[in-house]
Amino acid sequence: MHQKELDGRIALVTGAGQGIGEAVTRTLAARGARVVAVDRNAAAVKALEAEYRRKAEEGAGPEPAVLARPADITDAAAVDALVEDVERTVGSLGILVNVAGILRPAPVVELGDTDWAETFAVNTTGVFATSRAAARRMRARRSGCIVTVGSNAAGVPRAGMAAYAASKAAATMFTKCLGLELARDQVRCNVVSPGSTDTAMQRQLWDGDEKSAERRVIDGDPAAYRVGIPLGRIAEPVDIAEAVAFLVSDRARHITMHDLYVDGGATLRA
Repeated sequence: MHQKELDGRIALVTGAGQGIGEAVTRTLAARGARVVAVDRNAAAVKALEAEYRRKAEEGAGPEPAVLARPADITDAAAVDALVEDVERTVGSLGILVNVAGILRPAPVVELGDTDWAETFAVNTTGVFATSRAAARRMRARRSGCIVTVGSNAAGVPRAGMAAYAASKAAATMFTKCLGLELARDQVRCNVVSPGSTDTAMQRQLWDGDEKSAERRVIDGDPAAYRVGIPLGRIAEPVDIAEAVAFLVSDRARHITMHDLYVDGGATLRA
């Protein structure tokens, strides 16, 4: 049987219940990893596990490639217990992908304290909690990869998205600092920064009919100081998942502390 590039690797993916997190889960599983799917939406990750259990029973493998672990990553104690349980019952964690995130759009002068705090609790503190728990084990084994899914909004101001952009900027710099601290221990830490991607989060920003809203994203909005997408399309979740799969693979073995923008050129980065 042909060996897949992530055979034997145990991965944990947060935000696995939908969108980019689900796409990352499926992509890593297709490459041979056994994936622990984490989300506070228990029904969503349990449905994923059930799907992969059926595949295993139909001969796809001796055990399901995806295991559900409902959890709230804003609870640091729960995160520590989760990682401990994975290490004990599934195997040594070799890959962590931080995808879980929320968006509470509002102008700063209208942004509530709760929306600000909850945005940072998930997008930044959650990344800290999961990364810390995984890093402790990976450093001891001198092996592992951590990828945080950030956003191109972390590097470009966005009107009405201050909390989201700031939280993603913090998570991005945190991941780079962690990568520096763990480099001598052979643990790589990178960031994937999507632009507009066809997910439920993206669609909550759309006004009017779907086609017109998508066109406005692609063409840009000068009134909001926002350029469009040079490649002429909105990303699909799998586009982001493929970038993550590359960074956790041995093909990227000499890449750490990198921020890979997957935005169709929307930020016009030099």
